[in-house]
Amino acid sequence: MCPDCEDFARTVLLLGQLALYADMAGADLDFVDVVCPSLAVSLPEPPPGTFPDDSGPAEDS
Repeated sequence: MCPDCEDFARTVLLLGQLALYADMAGADLDFVDVVCPSLAVSLPEPPPGTFPDDSGPAEDS
């Protein structure tokens, strides 16, 4: 797997795990509020071929 692909996959995994943690009883939501935006900003460009038409995520009209 290419380095960019690994970074993208790892960051998406961490965001998913953070979302699951946020739904747990007793989760530290202050931690979630600080870490989630930081992870989202660090998300690298998606690897080529991530989206079916390879044009990126759909934009809202």
